Amino acid sequence: MHTTAEEPAPEHDESAAEAAVRRSWAGVAALACAAFIFNTTEFIPIAMLSDIGASFALPATRIGVMMTVYAWIVALASLPLMLLTRRWERRGLLLFVFALFVLGHLVSVLSPRFEVLLASRVLVALAHALFWSVTASLAVRIAPKGRQHKALGLLVMGTTLAMVLGIPLGKLLGQSAGWRVSFAAIGAGALAVGLILAKRLPRLPSRNSGSLASLPSLLSRPVVRMLYALTALGVSAHFTAYSYIEPFALQHAKLSPAQVTVLLLGYGAAGFIGSYLFGWLFARHAGLLLAASALMMLSAMLLLLPLSGMPWALYGLCLYWGVGIIVLSLSMQAKVLEAAPDASDLAMALFSGLYNIGIGGGALLGGYAAAHLGIANIGFAGAALVLPALLLILLLIRHPDFSRPQQAA
Repeated sequence: MHTTAEEPAPEHDESAAEAAVRRSWAGVAALACAAFIFNTTEFIPIAMLSDIGASFALPATRIGVMMTVYAWIVALASLPLMLLTRRWERRGLLLFVFALFVLGHLVSVLSPRFEVLLASRVLVALAHALFWSVTASLAVRIAPKGRQHKALGLLVMGTTLAMVLGIPLGKLLGQSAGWRVSFAAIGAGALAVGLILAKRLPRLPSRNSGSLASLPSLLSRPVVRMLYALTALGVSAHFTAYSYIEPFALQHAKLSPAQVTVLLLGYGAAGFIGSYLFGWLFARHAGLLLAASALMMLSAMLLLLPLSGMPWALYGLCLYWGVGIIVLSLSMQAKVLEAAPDASDLAMALFSGLYNIGIGGGALLGGYAAAHLGIANIGFAGAALVLPALLLILLLIRHPDFSRPQQAA
């Protein structure tokens, strides 16, 4: 009789465990939605430069400075802001970031002059820098045990959706109601997700965030140094070519604007495929995945010009290329977290900064290549940077510490 009375207990424990897993995934999903919102606001000015310029009686080329300022603020501010807030309780810090983000968009909506709009974008960029300094490690921390890589995949899917859906939706809204409404919608979305996170996330004391004193120790690790060099090099290589894929497709490949939209949507769709492949293969074949992704990028860039006369081949190439960069980005991020579990926020702040340096540096190099070599040769310019990145990957995966992650202090 005693045994029978005790039998319901395991069922109760199982239900509690399932509820905990659901709460964990709800938190990860909310962070993925936040990633969608934060990346949408970074990229959306691309689709609204002319509209914003017209409202301030300025040329679109003058308005484009917003993109440069945003990327470099994120790059420069990531590490200092992470260090300033390293002892903050993580849930409270994240809610502060959302409040700053929403405030920045409110100022954007009400901006009477372009200078005020630019200042509001600086405010949003500061929130963006802090968000990406802590979010990847936070997603890994709250994910169900053994599902950390899938949590990272879900996070990057939010980023991918920003390119696939965020920009075109923002453009449509801006065309119908004005660019200020697009910024207002982003701010409202951030407010809604922030409220969900306030309800779903538990209090999370700062843990293994690292400090300035731990920076020498972090940078003394050969694997970390190689991963950082690979981040700057690989991302620069990608954006050297990809920043100019639209003018390449219009001017050289002679695609129509509608065909260019299909091309860009194909790149965005690659994010779903890349996220799936990462979640499925990374735990067992991290080195192979890194090398394969770099080879995919190299071959795609080399084939960009030869296949430019065949639209369907170009669509497939862009999809293939997109899978390569998504897998490379996820793999580098995951290996940085593995190599620095005792200073995860510090490590991710540096990673985020270097990634944005790669975005800005690649766009500058691509512009130089397009001006001096011709827009047709941007693929070759990007491939020239992928080659040393591939050699660096081969050195990285041969290092004895690559497959022996550090233990958190």
